[in-house]
Amino acid sequence: MRRFVFSLAVLCAYAVNSTFALGGAMPGLEEAMDIQREQLDRLHDFLGPNEPSSIPKRQASTITFSNPAAEQFFVDGTTIPDVNFDAGPSWSGLMPISGNANETRKLFFWFWPTNNASNVDDLLFWTNGGPGCSSLEGFLQENGPISWSWGQAEPTPNMWSWTNLSNVLWVEQPVGTGFSQGTPNISNDDQLAAEVMGFLEQFLKVFSELKGKNFWVSGESYAGFYVPYIANWIYENRGLDLNLKGIWIADPSLSYDVVQQEIPALRFAQANQNLFPFNSSFRAELQNISDTCGYTDYLDDFLTYPPKGQLPLPVGTNGTFSVTPACRIHSPIQRAIGVLNPVFDVYRVSDTWPNLWSVLGFPRSTQEFIYFNRTDVQDAIHAPHIVWNACATESVYLPGGDQSIPSTLSVLPNVIEKSERVVIVHGLADFILVAEGTRIAIQNMTWNGLQGFQTPIEPETFTVKNMGVYGNTHTERGLTFVEFYFSGHMTPQFVPWAAFSTLSFLLGKQDSPSSGP
Repeated sequence: MRRFVFSLAVLCAYAVNSTFALGGAMPGLEEAMDIQREQLDRLHDFLGPNEPSSIPKRQASTITFSNPAAEQFFVDGTTIPDVNFDAGPSWSGLMPISGNANETRKLFFWFWPTNNASNVDDLLFWTNGGPGCSSLEGFLQENGPISWSWGQAEPTPNMWSWTNLSNVLWVEQPVGTGFSQGTPNISNDDQLAAEVMGFLEQFLKVFSELKGKNFWVSGESYAGFYVPYIANWIYENRGLDLNLKGIWIADPSLSYDVVQQEIPALRFAQANQNLFPFNSSFRAELQNISDTCGYTDYLDDFLTYPPKGQLPLPVGTNGTFSVTPACRIHSPIQRAIGVLNPVFDVYRVSDTWPNLWSVLGFPRSTQEFIYFNRTDVQDAIHAPHIVWNACATESVYLPGGDQSIPSTLSVLPNVIEKSERVVIVHGLADFILVAEGTRIAIQNMTWNGLQGFQTPIEPETFTVKNMGVYGNTHTERGLTFVEFYFSGHMTPQFVPWAAFSTLSFLLGKQDSPSSGP
């Protein structure tokens, strides 16, 4: 290292005394620095004023509740700890999943009314995945009106809050997640959906002014199980006083691990070789696994439009949905890149040093200070004084785990057929669930009389206003699929403007998932 520094110093001294240096500095370098300054100016304009003193006090709520029981859940937006602006009125707390007087199972919720009087007729339900990951993570770091994301020193207003488009209900579910109370006693997602429906029935008794609203169910990750099963349960068990119209799911678990992790893993690493710079011997080892286990040619042979028939399992599964140990390729890649890049993030592979801290800890950092573990925060939002975890440390299912069949092979076709719109989005920098795996899952699903998309997903077809091309999109027979550039797993966090546009499309507020050229 010392020799390198000395050599660099000598080169710099030589450059200063050279004819080239005397003729002026490097114009290309200066231009790049000027462009960077311009970019910072654009970013400032893009974000707008964000000083607490410049943020006006929120106007009165777009909704009030007549039931006196609602008052116990009220949260004053000027008294939320560390939030140095008026976030507006909201309601939060624990709600039982049944009307049984002895019910011990309760889900924690945080309801925020829309800040736009023209959007009061919609109610959006949000859940994170996991299984067992808290929807308060989604609220605080993805799509809520308060943004305290990775690396932020303090919370700020979220200009892409989904409350700009709808009333939003963030719910920690199933039982065993976050602040929610009770002992988990479910083994599949029909049972989970029944719990959610019971919760919603009790919620509407207190907040009766929300009855009859257009209802939309949304989530991410393992919510690829949750959301379709919840929607299907509501469609098939009429009685809930809400008008379910569609769903939105991001980077969702739609199939088995072999489909969404193993098959596309190596091609993903090869396509992003600058982020997965493995040596030649390890690359050869991975290629051998891929060839032997039937992954190498799978995408080219079977990911066709239209599909040629039901997609087969690769030989690495021995005819089951479980991958044999010798054919695991996703985990070896993740472990190996974690050695080369100590802050590698499976949720967004482009991240490098330094490791950005997070007020919620996992998955970003490991500090002891966790916002929702503070008693002043818990008191402000009517949460119990317990240890809160971003993701549950124990299973939210009975022993044996979730016995549900993936939604593309079970309930999702029915949900698409009964909904006005269904939107699936996926970040192209996500490695925990790979976008090409989601394409496989869609092409193996039959809905509205046909299997998969009949025509290819055209590249560069998703655009964001004032940004231009931002990904790929395709719509057929009630299903819209969008892939986002730059985004990892949590799309409303990483590309909030893009996620916002697709939600606006879901709600019928624009005719295309794209927001403009």
